[in-house]
Amino acid sequence: MPFFNKRKICVTHNGTFHADDLFATAVLSILNDGNIKIVRTRTPRIIETGDYVYDVGGEYNADEDLFDHHQKQGAGFRENGIPYSSFGLVWDKYGEKICGNREVANQIEQKIVCPIDAVDNGFDISKSLIEGVKPYYADQVFLNNIPTWKEDNINIDKIFEEQVAKVCILLKREIVVANADIEARNIIMDAYENSFDRRIVVIENDFPRYLFQGVLSTLPEPLYLVYPSSHSTTWKVEAISKSPDTMDSRKLLPEAWWGHMDNDERLKEITGVPEVMFCHRAGFLVNALSKEGAIILAQKALIA
Repeated sequence: MPFFNKRKICVTHNGTFHADDLFATAVLSILNDGNIKIVRTRTPRIIETGDYVYDVGGEYNADEDLFDHHQKQGAGFRENGIPYSSFGLVWDKYGEKICGNREVANQIEQKIVCPIDAVDNGFDISKSLIEGVKPYYADQVFLNNIPTWKEDNINIDKIFEEQVAKVCILLKREIVVANADIEARNIIMDAYENSFDRRIVVIENDFPRYLFQGVLSTLPEPLYLVYPSSHSTTWKVEAISKSPDTMDSRKLLPEAWWGHMDNDERLKEITGVPEVMFCHRAGFLVNALSKEGAIILAQKALIA
């Protein structure tokens, strides 16, 4: 007779759902390879039947898989001051297990878990710089499926389960991205440490801007990064930002280069580099036909 694993019972509150119970359920689903039964209730005798109980029940005990944070004393704070919600509590216990290592789990903690926990606890971590304009966070993609006041919410439990499946896809993808990001950061650091002149760092990959700027802008020396374009055979020189939190560059390219378009003969004359292609009008990026040409441009920009 074949052996069947019993589905784990995941108990959370009923009614309107929020990002913390939605994402916590997705984590538990991934943990159990989708072999879960979701029960949404506030009835104590049903709550007691759960293998995992979260965002309901009034108790936090990780050893017993009880993950509520609504009790008077809450469920604790991180070192950065953000209180835990049920998502954070579940992630704290099981995030590393589903990610495969702590470094990946920590990256997703910072990127996804902390913001969701902060919002759920009414803890401000950001403010709008432009009146009336706010970021559109990833969890809103799922929460906008909650019925509006004009719609019947009789199918809210079904909608919740549908959104859990979508969040599982997101979290699994984020784990893939986090692994790639960590590998990229290591490559960037190796290139920096092995640079002949650490003001100019050369890499062989077209990593996303947030990665190389996030690494190199925290180091004291880098002014320019030389790297290949992923959509052509050209090479780029990009100015390094003053910090990971700003677009302001430490040292822009020479102003005389700015705004010259593709194959502008005047730009070739100004730079003295025949392989130069164009320079962005904001002065932070210039393209060349080869790595050697890009390195020469970066070297010229240093002394300009």
